[in-house]
Amino acid sequence: MVIFDCDGVLVDSERLTHQVVVDMLAEHGVALPFEEAVDRFIGMSMANGLVQLKALLGGELPADFLPEMGRRTRAAFRAGLTSVPGVEAVLDGLHRPYCVASNGNHAKVNFTLGHTGLLPRFAGRIFTADDVQHPKPAPDLFLLAARSLGAAPERTTVVEDTPTGVTAAKAAGMRAIGFAAMTPAGRLQAAGADAIAHDMASVARLLAAERTA
Repeated sequence: MVIFDCDGVLVDSERLTHQVVVDMLAEHGVALPFEEAVDRFIGMSMANGLVQLKALLGGELPADFLPEMGRRTRAAFRAGLTSVPGVEAVLDGLHRPYCVASNGNHAKVNFTLGHTGLLPRFAGRIFTADDVQHPKPAPDLFLLAARSLGAAPERTTVVEDTPTGVTAAKAAGMRAIGFAAMTPAGRLQAAGADAIAHDMASVARLLAAERTA
């Protein structure tokens, strides 16, 4: 089986999401460079992201911060969210089961996959942080996905764009392809990635090579 992360792997949402965070922090007097925001938040569950935001804002969030962030993020997605270039071809070329496992919640994943036209491809095979007590970097989410679809962890490959996700995949006993779109390849390798891909054509080649190995 192949497990895909969602944000940054299936849908090109990371840049939009992090820009909203940077803009809103700036409005509250916190100057956080975009690159540092990515480093702090990429691959993080909502619960852990809230801890980071509270720390940056002095311990508590303004009452309207999260609703406004959600509104702006959805607006940014409606205006500019696309699938990651080439991912449809990767899915079309797979001859084995696949699913999505995301540290986002079901509402977000359903929205982003629906907006980009990918949702029908993953019907009944969507797993999110809502489904486990311990999201990535714990292995629980990936193990749940494998167990639910009858796949052995050692015969499962995960495509992830964050060290958090790669760490979770390796803890689950799975092969990890690090998708180095926004995260430097070195950070993915340090987390344990078995291979690095810089675009979806490379992901397709790596997955095809597994079938012939």
